[in-house]
Amino acid sequence: MNTEDALLHGRESRGGDSARWATFMIGEDGVVTGWSPDAQRLLGHAGREVIGRAATELFVPGADPPFWTPPRDQDDWVGEVTARHASGRLLHLAAQGFRFLPDGSTQREWLVTAALPGNFLLLGEEQAMLDWLYSRSPVAMTVYDTDMRCVRQNEAMARLTGVSEVDRLGKRLPEILSGPDAVVWEQRMRRVLETGEPAYSGEMRGRMPVDPEHDMVLSAAASPLQGRGGRMLGLCATVMDITEQVRSRERLNLLNEASKHIGSTLDVTRTAEELAEMAVPQLADWAHVDLLETLLQGEEPGPFTGGVALRRVANESVNPGAPEALLQPGDVDVYPAQSAPVRCMATGRSVLQLVEDPATQEWLADDPVRTVGFAQSGFQAIMGVPIRARGTTLGVTLFLKRSKVPFSDDDRLLAEELVARAAVCLDNARRFMREHTAALTLQQTLLPQRLPTQTAVDVDSRYLPAGGRSGVGGDWFDVIPLSGRRVALVVGDVVGHGIHAAATMGRLRTAVRTLADVDLPPDELLTHLDDLVIRLATEDELTETQATDLGATCTYAIYDPVSQICSIARAGQPPPAVVHPDGAVEILQLPAGPPLGFGHLPFESAEVILPEGSLLALYTNGLLDYRERGIDEGLDSLRRAFEKPASSLSARCENVLDALLPTRPPADDVALLIARMRSLGSDHVAVLDVPAQPESVGYARSWVTDQLAAWGLEHAAYITELVASELVTNAIRHAQGPIQLRLLRDSTLICEVSDSSNTAPHMRRARLSDEGGRGLLLVAQLTQRWGTRHSREGKTIWCEQLLVEE
Repeated sequence: MNTEDALLHGRESRGGDSARWATFMIGEDGVVTGWSPDAQRLLGHAGREVIGRAATELFVPGADPPFWTPPRDQDDWVGEVTARHASGRLLHLAAQGFRFLPDGSTQREWLVTAALPGNFLLLGEEQAMLDWLYSRSPVAMTVYDTDMRCVRQNEAMARLTGVSEVDRLGKRLPEILSGPDAVVWEQRMRRVLETGEPAYSGEMRGRMPVDPEHDMVLSAAASPLQGRGGRMLGLCATVMDITEQVRSRERLNLLNEASKHIGSTLDVTRTAEELAEMAVPQLADWAHVDLLETLLQGEEPGPFTGGVALRRVANESVNPGAPEALLQPGDVDVYPAQSAPVRCMATGRSVLQLVEDPATQEWLADDPVRTVGFAQSGFQAIMGVPIRARGTTLGVTLFLKRSKVPFSDDDRLLAEELVARAAVCLDNARRFMREHTAALTLQQTLLPQRLPTQTAVDVDSRYLPAGGRSGVGGDWFDVIPLSGRRVALVVGDVVGHGIHAAATMGRLRTAVRTLADVDLPPDELLTHLDDLVIRLATEDELTETQATDLGATCTYAIYDPVSQICSIARAGQPPPAVVHPDGAVEILQLPAGPPLGFGHLPFESAEVILPEGSLLALYTNGLLDYRERGIDEGLDSLRRAFEKPASSLSARCENVLDALLPTRPPADDVALLIARMRSLGSDHVAVLDVPAQPESVGYARSWVTDQLAAWGLEHAAYITELVASELVTNAIRHAQGPIQLRLLRDSTLICEVSDSSNTAPHMRRARLSDEGGRGLLLVAQLTQRWGTRHSREGKTIWCEQLLVEE
């Protein structure tokens, strides 16, 4: 450093009001060698006047030796001097001196900076401030030169990094802070030297020698150190450790994410997996969830003593594939009573241990497999958190990490909060599973266990319960044999899910069967069913909204294999589909009746001819999945599915489900019923129109005898003649024409007599003195079944008898 630079540096180091500062140089021989313009303005002497003069001519010596003659090992000085102003007055100045060696000289000189006391900080106080900044300031600070090497750091930085100032001198930042963020920040500090603009790091992560196993999060700022003319001398960087603040923020973010993701389904396994996924790697290197077996069965967990059998439900690791796993999901392990999992389950409190702790070693002594597993995986710290909800222990979650630093209380609080949220979801899933199982059992009990044997149609069906949160619903189907070899096909759906919906479904299915026994036409049956739904809502004292939620939908069809006519009515259900014998698919355009339970709205029946070999498909709206696609798109997909050839009704059911519901289980319950129509040919049917005259009874008996002989059923002639005679006689006496007698030969022999009267016959017990009144009693005694069905033209009395081969 030459004299001019020294004076310039002295002026720059003071700053402030230059009229109140003086910078000058004095050699060790006491001669003034440098004089700045600031010194001239403060003391009134020009430089040419004082350079070369003895310092004692300008400064009044005190009691001590002059400051420019200290011991040779002293390179700095702080004190006071008294200077002579050019006007002759004395000025008392605060001064600070630094000894240096000028360029090209062998003699050292003193650079002195002096100032008037009063309005400005005294140099001694400035030195005290510098001492505080480097020794006691809580803000970590490092001074770098233009080569980005450390030339000074304070004690706060030494504590932060774990590196003393002596060891830090001459080193760059990446030599202290590991990780890519250190290189990036050093590049930004270089731009500070290039541009002179301060820079801020935001969050900078890396590891320091003070804790090489854990990342620290730092916030740094860098400011340039510039001299006169903008000459860059270096930069000063201050650093704050914000690791705990960031971790607290990350914990809050993790809890927020957990509230969104844990419990996304009412599935025990998935909920446990979501808990483990949220904990790794944010909280631990490994997490697994073990639950009591009773929970997975939907039952109430009971008390436990001694060793506890737990089923592994979820594993999660920082390593892909979880190679550390000693148990796979579904495996059962028995934990000894002294183990951390059982201890925290028994006490209801979390357990924090290190593998090297005596308590852990006692546990592992009885579990050599886990001992080897811990050793191979390098796990060092253990945290067990009990899974408890509503005062009931459901299982335990174990968190492991490879660091020897134990889990902290903050880690415990975070883990307990995560597990507590998951525990409520697991308990909800358990309760849902229990209700779902009960509802499914109830529903399966109420649904047909097997379809009845009948000759009018071949049928196959599918029922798919809903998955997810919706649970079991109220969909049902049924096949009901009717008189005259006819058959009723039913598909229905009760709004809602759960046990209540399943129970309501059972009540409606029973009602449909009861009404079907009366042989009501489809539109009349739906009218009665509509009244029943309204009555159920009234009896249960439901509100108007709840009553609407109790609504149901239904499609009811009656197929007659003799006439091949199918009469259909629907209440809120999608239209049936028909596959004609030539393969053409038709969506029947039937009157769209309202859902059941609204009342005062009519239902209409429509008749379609379905030749033998035709297919009729009835289904609930869950098959079309309205929420994912519109009804038109759903019907188009249904039509295309039925156009695909199939070898059997079962294969056709699978084709339809695969095409419309590729993802199982469906979002809503699905009931599908497909029937292949069969006909009862003319060689199985005989019809006789009977005049309404008493003498027609004998002719009817003869006709029955001849027809049974033609069919080879002479052995059944006696009983058939008798019942036909009684039924025709009743029709002639109590009804009016026209009267028709019909015989149907199938697996049984059916005798029917129809008339135009709507008066229903009834069986009574005749007295010994009565000459009549025993006809229906005789029919009931001689046949297996009998009954009456009404039509818009009148009524039909029928009876059915078994055919016994001779």
